[in-house]
Amino acid sequence: MKRIAVSLIVFLAAASLSRAEDIDQLPVTATFVVSGGYWEGGVDGAPGAKAGDAANASANGRGYYKLVAIRQPDRTARVYLQMIAAEESGPRLVESVELEEFTAIKPYVTGIQPESTSGVSGTPGFMATVYLRTDPTRDPVEEWTVLIDELGDIRVERASN
Repeated sequence: MKRIAVSLIVFLAAASLSRAEDIDQLPVTATFVVSGGYWEGGVDGAPGAKAGDAANASANGRGYYKLVAIRQPDRTARVYLQMIAAEESGPRLVESVELEEFTAIKPYVTGIQPESTSGVSGTPGFMATVYLRTDPTRDPVEEWTVLIDELGDIRVERASN
């Protein structure tokens, strides 16, 4: 009985250490990370897709998108869109693209919110709202929309309410 208890403790400690190492890989400069939407059928419609990227995702691949804000030394943020393949062995990064529309305005990102928190939608694509300021001392916060349609086309624009 003691041997089983010791084995269980060793196993649980190793599992906890493994999970702790996973979170240590996340950069401390990542201020906001949102996953959502989905894609299927390879990288033809992937953000910034280039010749040869097809080798990175199968023709029948499936996955989701991730929107990430990374804080810079001057406190502004760079915003990246990632295409993640959902494979049996676990998630795999297929493509990562910096969204130049945000880089051009040097935003102070105050939040990112997905279109829905109810799970995967019924149609391919992705939508999220990025909340930002171009001057950290001024209100109001601006809302920008990142939209990927079912063809993989990306639109980044200031939200119009």
